Amino acid sequence: MDDIGAATVRRITWRLMPLLCLLYLVAYIDRQNVAYAKLQMVGDLGLSEAAYGLGSALFFIGYCLFEIPSNLILDRVGPRIWFARIIGAWGLVTLALGFAWTPTSFYVLRFLLGVAEAGFFPGVLYLLTLWFPQAQRARAIGLFLIASAFANAVGAVLGGLLLELDGLAGLRGWQWVFIVTAIPALLLVPVVLARLPRGPAEARWLTDAQKAWLAKTLAAEGGPREHANPLRALGDFRVILLCIAFLGFPLSAYGLSYWLPTIVRGFGVSDAVNGLLNIIPWLTVAAALWWLPRRAARSTGSRRFIVGPALVGALSLVLAVVLPSPVLQFTALCIAAAAIFAGQPFFWVLPGRFLTGAAAAAGFAAINSVGNLGGFVAQAVVPKIHDATGSDLAPMIFLAVMLAFSAAAIFLIERRIPRSGRDRFPVATPDDSL
Repeated sequence: MDDIGAATVRRITWRLMPLLCLLYLVAYIDRQNVAYAKLQMVGDLGLSEAAYGLGSALFFIGYCLFEIPSNLILDRVGPRIWFARIIGAWGLVTLALGFAWTPTSFYVLRFLLGVAEAGFFPGVLYLLTLWFPQAQRARAIGLFLIASAFANAVGAVLGGLLLELDGLAGLRGWQWVFIVTAIPALLLVPVVLARLPRGPAEARWLTDAQKAWLAKTLAAEGGPREHANPLRALGDFRVILLCIAFLGFPLSAYGLSYWLPTIVRGFGVSDAVNGLLNIIPWLTVAAALWWLPRRAARSTGSRRFIVGPALVGALSLVLAVVLPSPVLQFTALCIAAAAIFAGQPFFWVLPGRFLTGAAAAAGFAAINSVGNLGGFVAQAVVPKIHDATGSDLAPMIFLAVMLAFSAAAIFLIERRIPRSGRDRFPVATPDDSL
């Protein structure tokens, strides 16, 4: 990469990524706070584990149904307005969850939270295709996904500590979990409206020369435009295959994050200590997401950086239950968490090889939407497996099998997606590191 290219990517990274990462951190906390509220909320609302899992999983139904329309609207109105709408809506619904009074109200609000947040994650993935050349995109996505790791770490601390506020102002601890975690989303609405450009052409912090370099680079690597009609992209065989292949990643990720507080509590620790211990796996995820894209910069091809971590994650999920001591089990959980997330930046580069523009917006949304049905399965079906078998091993075997399925699918699918010299990860230099 030449000097102007390195300077452009570096400036985009420092100006754009912190805000996007902060938004995803808040979104992920508001999505996963239910795992900690669960420790008290089940008794208050009179729910079984399976019923509570179903209510939690309704988030993904709302998310799935509205994700593609949301991303198509984003392509039309721009990220500034649409992301502000998304975070404002999910903040209000999260606040309302603090006052759920019946199982039905909990179910409805979790569904509405999915509707509110739909389109944010694939919207950011689509946005990154407008700002980063392909060679730097995996590392940008890796930085973005690090926010989910820190969200789980921060959420673990907050969840444990907020539960300790039980009784303050006449509210239960689980209510404080929802109320406090809703506030950052609402505060970020004016920040997004003020700081997020619609696209590179509107970025006042890029020089004319930098804008020209980025436009020329993206145009050169875009190739012929495929599927000008975004709805036709949804029928592309490669999009369908990627939808299926992605399923195991969110299924295992949400299954792990849903059960992690419960598994750690089985070690005989308090709620506060539980929250603190849960920081460790997500710090290992952040480290993996930082390191692996840079390791891949010295290699060519992306398939082994998706398949390898997935297989390691599958094995570690099983070991987390069968190993003989809590320390070894917890170590396996940390490795599993890191492995599940580490390959995802490389996966999300694949759709950008053959989709551009509105078709890319629809394709990213479709893949993430179908894949996130794994989140529904994780929070609805996995608890039923546990209830039916009475075993901690059976749910983990199920998650491991699904993750291994995704690894096998990626191994077969990746070769069907066009690649060129531009798709290969370049040798890293000091100037083009993110």
